[in-house]
Amino acid sequence: MTALAPVAPVPESAPAASRRRDRPRLWRGVVLALAALYFLVPLAASFWYTVHNQSTGLSLSPYAELWTAEGFLTSLLLSLVLALATIVLVLLLTLPAMITVRLAAPRLRPVMEVICTLPLVVPPITLVAGVSRSLQVGGDVLAPTPFWGTLIAIQNQDFPLVLVFVYVVLVLPFVYRSLDAGLRTMDVRTLVEAARNLGASWPHVMFRVIVPNLRSALASASFLTLALVLGEYTVASILGYQPFAVWIVTISGSKGQLSVAASVLSLLLTWLLLLTISGGSRDRSA
Repeated sequence: MTALAPVAPVPESAPAASRRRDRPRLWRGVVLALAALYFLVPLAASFWYTVHNQSTGLSLSPYAELWTAEGFLTSLLLSLVLALATIVLVLLLTLPAMITVRLAAPRLRPVMEVICTLPLVVPPITLVAGVSRSLQVGGDVLAPTPFWGTLIAIQNQDFPLVLVFVYVVLVLPFVYRSLDAGLRTMDVRTLVEAARNLGASWPHVMFRVIVPNLRSALASASFLTLALVLGEYTVASILGYQPFAVWIVTISGSKGQLSVAASVLSLLLTWLLLLTISGGSRDRSA
């Protein structure tokens, strides 16, 4: 009996293959279109509400009025300063600690992860209630001591440092996740040992070796912190401060168009800062 020759596989037709490749692109386009509608339709409706008036028609006067509104610039600058202070403090606390754990005590990584993500299970209203009670009791207990002045100083209305401490706790899970994702993409131990063997000091290792490799992670953590601080209302309102989000809610009862215009402007400002941070980190990494 003669052996049967192997049958060559029939090549797939080019139109069928191209159709299969086009299906994921089509679904990606549909998902992106739905996401754009989800975000842009409410934004467009809010913008229309700010510029349309039945008596005067279309007008951009609410956006011009913002710059002269009482408390607008003060609250916006306060939120930006609080965000900058929170970014600096949370990065100074988390980044050295995470690198130290990875180098010296890798078995403590699960413990550190639990500690850093624990604020996710604590509602902000519970956290601020505890902070408010601690400040009240602390004022009574520390009144006879020199620390009473420090307790009063961190509650200064011009720059409430107590808000920075609370915001650090709130953003800690997001900052930890961003930095952890960045550290997983690099061999920290090898980079540190190579730099130290070449005579580099620890500050040089931190700022010239590790930080440049974490630009994207640091930019992501900074943006998440900025977005949370600009939009945070509960903690600041209960503690009696008026950053930007509290100011928007305060004027919403008497000046609805103005408050919505401020919300639209803050969203555009956040997007602009996100694009700036992303573009800067991309250019430096390139």
